[in-house]
Amino acid sequence: MLHDSHKSDRVNKTEQFLQECAAWLRLLDFFKQENSYLKTRLSVVLDHKTDRDFLNNAEHYQNLFILKDEFINEIAKDAKMHEEKLKQAVQLRKTPDDKQVRQQQKLRNEVDHLEKEFTRMKHDFNKALLAVL
Repeated sequence: MLHDSHKSDRVNKTEQFLQECAAWLRLLDFFKQENSYLKTRLSVVLDHKTDRDFLNNAEHYQNLFILKDEFINEIAKDAKMHEEKLKQAVQLRKTPDDKQVRQQQKLRNEVDHLEKEFTRMKHDFNKALLAVL
């Protein structure tokens, strides 16, 4: 009986990993939408502000937005692949192996880093817009 309980705990850990992965994918979708909104906002402001300092700053933010899109897409691709492997593990009632545990931690760190950087970038961008409006 103890062995069955231990196995059940491991399956629950895999299911928890899946839930965390699904939450990351939702968050990444939000960041994609938010990044698109920021690019649109920059475009609207560029239609009205054309001084050289702002144009340089706008180019800087446009490059940041593009880099964030690439990073978001890269993490999303990795998270989807990881999610598929976890789904297979749940179906087979397998425990997460060391590689899956490391991948989960890697993704957790990347999403955490992205969340902090995105929030900082968005805050700085909004301050930059307020300075020229």
